[in-house]
Amino acid sequence: MKRRVVMTGIGVVAPGGTGTKRFLDVISSGRTMTRRITFFDPAPFRSQVAAECAFDPAAEGLSPQQIRRMDRAAQLAVVSARESLADSGLDLGLLDPARIGVTVGSAVGCTMGLEEEYVVVSDGGRMWEVDQEYAVPHLFNYFVPSSIAAEVAWEVAAEGPVATISTGCTSGLDSVGQAVELIADGAADVMIAGATDAPISPITMACFDAIKATTPRNDDPATASRPFDRTRNGFVLGEGTAMFVLEDIDHARRRGAHLYAEIAGFASRSNAFHMTGLRPDGKEMAEAIRIALAQAETRPEDIDYINAHGSGTIQNDRHETAAFKRSLGEHAYSTPISSIKSMIGHSLGAIGSLEIAACALAMEHSMVPPTANLHEPDPQCDLDYVPLEARDQRVDTVLTVGSGFGGFQSAMVLRNPERNPS
Repeated sequence: MKRRVVMTGIGVVAPGGTGTKRFLDVISSGRTMTRRITFFDPAPFRSQVAAECAFDPAAEGLSPQQIRRMDRAAQLAVVSARESLADSGLDLGLLDPARIGVTVGSAVGCTMGLEEEYVVVSDGGRMWEVDQEYAVPHLFNYFVPSSIAAEVAWEVAAEGPVATISTGCTSGLDSVGQAVELIADGAADVMIAGATDAPISPITMACFDAIKATTPRNDDPATASRPFDRTRNGFVLGEGTAMFVLEDIDHARRRGAHLYAEIAGFASRSNAFHMTGLRPDGKEMAEAIRIALAQAETRPEDIDYINAHGSGTIQNDRHETAAFKRSLGEHAYSTPISSIKSMIGHSLGAIGSLEIAACALAMEHSMVPPTANLHEPDPQCDLDYVPLEARDQRVDTVLTVGSGFGGFQSAMVLRNPERNPS
């Protein structure tokens, strides 16, 4: 039999602050972290708002060498990995390093560092031949996305399987899903897994401007992200990270660890249809949900809460609504569903791991996060999307889903381990 896998540590850096307490405060209060961009002058861009992290790597304990060497996305990942280990109480020094692994998801890798360095070495883009004499010595780290996972592995002295997962906006879910499979199959005993992205840069804003995926609602940033609302007109870019300590349940119980959740089911599918387009019937997401539920031996009526992808684009929210109806049947209408992107923005590959953290905390605190800014529901999004205010409710089993460019669709089931204590 495959081994059961549980989450014993959570580390978060998100808009609103570092740590699970600040993250929980944001997602339970319905406060939005969207503001006008401060990292650069956003005036030339169609969308000028984002959800930035107030993150100081030196204050978070990174050394000057680490700060010089690592892109912001890697810095976020290392800090949250440290936090997850501290939260778990796990002493990695007592374990065989060959049995410790790392998976890190990221949609765009070290975009911020690469763009900043290009500006330096090309004299603001004016020089055709860049002068490498002005480049930072660690520029190659920014170029190779796997450097992020390598930095986390170096931090925790992991000598087991290490991988970078880049499947667009499902990277965070897929990274944790792969880590779970490695433990379940016996390839590792402990995995440090999650995702990170720091994409708020001119090139990223230009890319999403070009396809009009991000919102132009610049006059009122706090209400710019409004998933499932009739007036929504695009997502708000964000940044952040969440990393987890995952263990074989027997290993975790032997050391008396706190068990946040069991990762009971995971599946991913592709629509093989369009790079950014989605079929309106939600077939592929529904299939991922169906397989994840079957793997978890969970019925639709067992689901207490659904964490939606809920990006706030017209096509995604309708596609997702159709997928829930297709996979859950009548139970879709009675299950609370919400999107935390309404509060912390869409951090691309990182958001899936942040949503997993939100699910674990919802279970821990018997609370369903709200969908902020949902004042006028889209008639075609006619499910219970928990508008404006959180709900106090026992949550034992959660479904979380993701949808990414390229047609990637992923689903994961988390549950209270005591529901299946064997």
